Amino acid sequence: QVQLVESGGGSVQAGGSLRLSCAASGYTFSTYCAGWFRQAPGKEREGVARISRDGITRYGDSVKGRFTISKDSAKNTLYLEMNSLKAEDTAMYYCAATRLGGAYCPLVLGNYKDWGQGTQVTVSS
Repeated sequence: QVQLVESGGGSVQAGGSLRLSCAASGYTFSTYCAGWFRQAPGKEREGVARISRDGITRYGDSVKGRFTISKDSAKNTLYLEMNSLKAEDTAMYYCAATRLGGAYCPLVLGNYKDWGQGTQVTVSS
């Protein structure tokens, strides 16, 4: 059974940084594509970033140049480094896992079969 546990969320002022982590059990980030999504109150869940099995990354337009997704295969942990945070980045952030092992791994909700419980990020302006 896949279990994803996020950590690292918190409150920060605009312009600040946070690093989110996602530890997995029953799943190997080095085998499949995985990603981060977020959901703000009253809004739909949106894709933030994803990383393929081979380390190819893709980002949502609103976070390009500010966020970086990475993974540590030895620790089986997924990360999201968030810099230059804005008030509009405030949301619950979720780690999510696919069963897609190739390079083609769209940042689409339906591709992600397992989800963490989420970690809250709040950015004050």
